[in-house]
Amino acid sequence: MTNYLKPAGKAVFKDSYVTKMNELLVDSDGQKRRYGLIGAPLSKPSISHSGAAFAPSAIRQAMGSYSTYSKEISHDFNENHVTDFGDVDMHPTDIVESQERIYHATKSVLEQEEAEQLIVLGGDHSVSFPSIKAHHEKYGTIGVIQFDAHHDLRNLEDGGPTNGTPFRRSIERGVLKGEHIVQIGIRDFTNAKGYDDYVNEQGVTVYTMEDVYENRISDLIEKSLKILENKVDLIYLSVDMDVLDQAYAPGCPAIGPGGMDSYTLMKAVEKAAQHDKVNAIDIVEIDPTIDFRNMTSRVAAHVIFSYWKGKVLG
Repeated sequence: MTNYLKPAGKAVFKDSYVTKMNELLVDSDGQKRRYGLIGAPLSKPSISHSGAAFAPSAIRQAMGSYSTYSKEISHDFNENHVTDFGDVDMHPTDIVESQERIYHATKSVLEQEEAEQLIVLGGDHSVSFPSIKAHHEKYGTIGVIQFDAHHDLRNLEDGGPTNGTPFRRSIERGVLKGEHIVQIGIRDFTNAKGYDDYVNEQGVTVYTMEDVYENRISDLIEKSLKILENKVDLIYLSVDMDVLDQAYAPGCPAIGPGGMDSYTLMKAVEKAAQHDKVNAIDIVEIDPTIDFRNMTSRVAAHVIFSYWKGKVLG
């Protein structure tokens, strides 16, 4: 007699024709794969209250809501396994130490060369600095296309290395040049004039939400890639989910109106990923504790799929 018992959490419906995206994630086993994934569950440096430390797990779980088949490009990703290196162990109280751990973990994974490209799941936006630093040391000159409502170029004197400072730190530490940063989706009434002045002084390229609405996103991505492609060795995508309008991202700590819709963001990442120098991405600023029906983590999962889809098209 069959008792129908399965291990806890495994008693779920299984369609024999369907593979779910989270089934592609496999533990590190020494085998070389195209993609690797690292969780950077750090949110203590956030200026506002944030539970972004829970996001890596929430995004992985959200991946399980979707199949591996892309109808739009008639491609099944069911054999494209991704090495999941796990989550970086954060220090319970020391923020800088936690950021250093992210740097060392990312650097170690890059040096193993077990994965050709990394996907880093934050965490708040402070995790981008140690990740980009590790990529800089491995690959050389880095260019960044940053999807964000904010410049994240705050000074470090007022609050230290918060989630508002990753690109200021990168410039001041010689990890990035301002002219190698392109920001897309910067929103009105969200940044200070002093930081707009800093943007201009450092040569950062900025496309505001007005630019996004008045132009095709594919055209803005093409312009961004042309700015960077001949100046850098690798282009890194940094996706702050608060680039989205609050209607699409209720789980962002810094929600606001007038942002991007989710389809536009996904198509932007897909277009950027087609370029052969785009070889890394991070996704940050989701707080699952304030999300609604995991909406924001589901968009983040689709951003990952869009990245993979772009690489197939590229």
